[in-house]
Amino acid sequence: MTVYPAHYINGQWVKAQSSETLPVHDSSTEAVMATVPSGTAAEAEAAVLAARAAFESWSTLPVETRAAYLDKVAAGVKARTEDLAMAIAREVGMPLKMARMVQVGGPAWHWGNFAKVARQFEWEKKVGNSLVVREPIGVVGCITPWNFPLSQITLKIAPAMVAGCTVVLKPSEIAPVNAMILAEIIHEAGLPPGVFNLVNGPGPVVGEVLATHPEVDMVSFTGSTRAGKRVGELASQSVKRVALELGGKSASVVLDDANFEAAIKGTVSACMLNSGQTCSAHTRLLVPAARYEEAKALAQAAIAKFSIGPSLEETSRLGPLVSAAQRDRVLGFIRTGIEEGADVIAGGADAPAIAKGYFVQPTILGIKASDTLAQEEIFGPVLVVITYKDEDEAVAIANSTIYGLGGAVWSGSDEHAMKVARRLRTGQVDINGGPFNGQAPFGGYKQSGNGRENGVYGFEEFLEFKAMQLKPSAD
Repeated sequence: MTVYPAHYINGQWVKAQSSETLPVHDSSTEAVMATVPSGTAAEAEAAVLAARAAFESWSTLPVETRAAYLDKVAAGVKARTEDLAMAIAREVGMPLKMARMVQVGGPAWHWGNFAKVARQFEWEKKVGNSLVVREPIGVVGCITPWNFPLSQITLKIAPAMVAGCTVVLKPSEIAPVNAMILAEIIHEAGLPPGVFNLVNGPGPVVGEVLATHPEVDMVSFTGSTRAGKRVGELASQSVKRVALELGGKSASVVLDDANFEAAIKGTVSACMLNSGQTCSAHTRLLVPAARYEEAKALAQAAIAKFSIGPSLEETSRLGPLVSAAQRDRVLGFIRTGIEEGADVIAGGADAPAIAKGYFVQPTILGIKASDTLAQEEIFGPVLVVITYKDEDEAVAIANSTIYGLGGAVWSGSDEHAMKVARRLRTGQVDINGGPFNGQAPFGGYKQSGNGRENGVYGFEEFLEFKAMQLKPSAD
């Protein structure tokens, strides 16, 4: 077991004030793999004040200097790929091979990409007799989740810092080890003291300081819609900028002219990534009513290929959930679906035959659009199948939740799929299995949040506009 005794504040590791610690569990074995200190409000405030003190000098450095620091961090993340992937595989439960590619490979790329974005960005523009300049917003409080921990940390602190902001990070207390490794990498990269700060701890203590402190100019939060509402409520009292990336209940709409085998295989994969612990997972499969039995058979064949097992075993394609609480929550949803009359297509609420770990069978349920599981974010390996009579009803069902984060449309032609996709009230739509694009904006409509991440779109979230009105020349 690894013991982390300190927070990272003002360029150094500072021994925790409290003896209280937070245990981090290996999701495949249930054993405690590490402990981190449970931060206090005073430690969070110290980090905020360090970030404030560092802001002026950091924000006035040349962009190239800040970008060069990001390049160093990117190299450090790549060099410690195995450490980071092992930590995340154990904390979160994603199989190790996938964790290397997705949970570490993606962040390493984003660190370098945000450096490129900053270098290429148009920082000033003449508009009539005004010079419009872009400036960093200031001190940013970053509150991040456990499901893609390093990715969500990177998508906040990398663009914020290269934009000229200073940051205080509160990582998830469920999966903080990867954040501690990243702090070591940032320290080795030699960033000036106070630019990056990390305080572990529970949301109601550390997170609420970041949301309320008058010296924090912006709070960027990723997590549940319930917690996001709380962050927004607290931040509104000081009129901070707030960026929220929240829940989802994304629909994969399979049109009658689609390649059904490819569409359903693709939807199952998009649902089961990270054992369904993905906010943009395609968790609702919408199919024509007349083809329900065909869809069931294809879904059963697709789900059968998801071998379940510990995250460090090479044969595992589906790992455990992150915690006992999350496992129990997901099993509760499955039981609710069955009680409401769901057609159990695959899986169910019975525990898999694995001695230890927070495992749930990959499950597919046929339900009605009005059922609980059609509306609630489950955050586990659970796909629901819903039928529709025509495209208008398919669009209505897809748009019928409080969320609007992701989705997909499958059709025999991209043009047909895009016509339907334009009617979906959601932040991104995959057309016939189009892959994820790290340069495209990621974020949601409705109660899936506000603001965008990735590429130039995520970078601009951390900038203000300033217009300087110039006196027109005499001629």
